[in-house]
Amino acid sequence: MNEKSFERQEELIEAALDEFSTKSYDEASLNRIIRNAGISKGTFYYHFSDKQALYLYVLQHGLQAKWQFINEATQNATETHGSKDIFEVFKWQARLGVQFAKAFPKYHQLTKMFVKEKGSEIHEVARASLGKDAELSLEALIDLAMEQGVFREAFSREFMIRVISHLFASFHDLFGDEDDLEVDQMLRNLDAYVDFMKYGLKRGAHGR
Repeated sequence: MNEKSFERQEELIEAALDEFSTKSYDEASLNRIIRNAGISKGTFYYHFSDKQALYLYVLQHGLQAKWQFINEATQNATETHGSKDIFEVFKWQARLGVQFAKAFPKYHQLTKMFVKEKGSEIHEVARASLGKDAELSLEALIDLAMEQGVFREAFSREFMIRVISHLFASFHDLFGDEDDLEVDQMLRNLDAYVDFMKYGLKRGAHGR
């Protein structure tokens, strides 16, 4: 996107969000988005090269809004990350993510539609494009956890980054059914997923 802001930029984002959150990428109409935003095609193509560029921008916009919500909530909380181990932080962030989904249902619906794109070219392009910021945030948490001695010493930093990054990137591959995408069920699955990371499959590892 051309970084220079323009009149009716917010209207374009809202129109794109409405379209992409209710239709598949292939079914979504760029002409309808432009018309609903009330802008000219010339204005659109000055700022975006095509529908894919707009789609990636809207996904990134939603991801940034989510992390801003999580970071602000974390800063305002009485508990800090320093008092939690990395797995508690994952659960804490998951709960804030659910709060975000309930507060901004269109973004959650956009995520649901994106998960349904699994296996498509646009899904792979978007995952490659959006994963960088999340990876940096995850690396910072892993570094803190290693300082706190949370992981076994046999596991290197690179190993933990690769394994945990893969697990989170694969979450929706495992839990991508319609029922799994309801916010409360998603939270239950995330809790179980994090417990699996922390305790594994061994009986008695969690006192059970």
